[in-house]
Amino acid sequence: MRFTLPTATAVLSALQVANAQTYTSCDPLNTTCPGDSGFGNGKPFTTDFTTVTGTDAPTGWTYAEGTTMSYDSANGANFAISTKTGAPTISTEQYIMFGNVSVYAKASPGTGIVSSFILESDDLDEIDWEWLGSNDTAVESNFFGKGNVTTYDRAIYQVIPHAITAWHTYNIEWTKDYVKWYVDDMVNPVRILAFDDPKTIGGTQFPQTPMKIKLGNWVGCADAAAAANPATAGTCEWAGGPATFDGTTAYSMYVKNIVISDAGCGGTYTYSDKSGSYGSIKSSNEGSSCGSSSSPSSSAGSSSAAPSSTASPSSAAASTVSSGTTSTASTASAPNSSTTASTATLSTSTVPAGVSPSSGNATSTGTSSGSGSGSKSNNSTNPASTGGATSTASGSTPSSTGIAPLQANSASSHKYGTVELAVMVLGLGVGYLVM
Repeated sequence: MRFTLPTATAVLSALQVANAQTYTSCDPLNTTCPGDSGFGNGKPFTTDFTTVTGTDAPTGWTYAEGTTMSYDSANGANFAISTKTGAPTISTEQYIMFGNVSVYAKASPGTGIVSSFILESDDLDEIDWEWLGSNDTAVESNFFGKGNVTTYDRAIYQVIPHAITAWHTYNIEWTKDYVKWYVDDMVNPVRILAFDDPKTIGGTQFPQTPMKIKLGNWVGCADAAAAANPATAGTCEWAGGPATFDGTTAYSMYVKNIVISDAGCGGTYTYSDKSGSYGSIKSSNEGSSCGSSSSPSSSAGSSSAAPSSTASPSSAAASTVSSGTTSTASTASAPNSSTTASTATLSTSTVPAGVSPSSGNATSTGTSSGSGSGSKSNNSTNPASTGGATSTASGSTPSSTGIAPLQANSASSHKYGTVELAVMVLGLGVGYLVM
């Protein structure tokens, strides 16, 4: 296949982002792969990025190739982009098998810039939060199963105040029965995806295999040439238009802290067959020592928290891999706030209803999947383009947080163009043209 220079440049940029943010070095549905080290259902793994010094990856995290990070006490981890191909991304070294992940973050402003917080498995199951730097009114929730990008109709835009310009606590609660997305208010989810939702195709596309956690910031539209090129125009339109790089501008996503609770047994998670079902996942810790659902809770974001702490799998406190029952979990929060533990499938908020957290300064061959909705929407539910929120679930009531009430799992329909197809032809999937 032959490309014009703008198209070739766009493809190169897309490939770099694809490798950095949605990538598997070994797909267990196609071959036998090494097992995944699990956090285990013990003390939650907590990282307070505001206490990290230097530029090396904190304990328990790894950098994607080409990633450069900085940290400070005011804003925590700085995912800064200053070039068209920038895509700083970090990921956990260990995996969870169902559980709860809470992040206290401030997305990057900037037209053409996309911030992201995802859970992703080796077989490319995926659960997403994404922010468009040009849209301060909404955050996108999304999911993918087994790297399936035949449709882009799973994304929903949750309307929240100051999605880009303010700090928020974003939470993902993941069990074998459902995924729940929360913003600030950890009692009332903004979205629920049931295992048997029609978009999961009988549960086959429901995310259900061990996942690591990834945080990143990337360029959705590199320049005016990309916006004008029919091959990339759709992606650029979704990203809000071309980003501006003048040699002095940097686009930063900030993350102060994260709390990760694994509902699985820990040890080593392995795929016992190639079905990709949660029942096929086995833990080396399974047995008489794995079954208790009680575990200690911890707070995140306090000024006394260590830079990072790894939770060793507990033989006395773990749940069966296939149960999906979330153990006692904590939420990431504004520094100096308290955290209240929750049990079973409920999470509790550390943030008062209707209040945005604030403190101080407001505070290698592989397969890649197309996560997110980086293609032009045919019938977009993005409030930035429609001027309003998406439809809400029948019978839902307004939330006291000022966030749009619970949304049904109807989503926008998307298509992908020449550049996405070119990426797939090159063997890397649609990848992180979208996240």
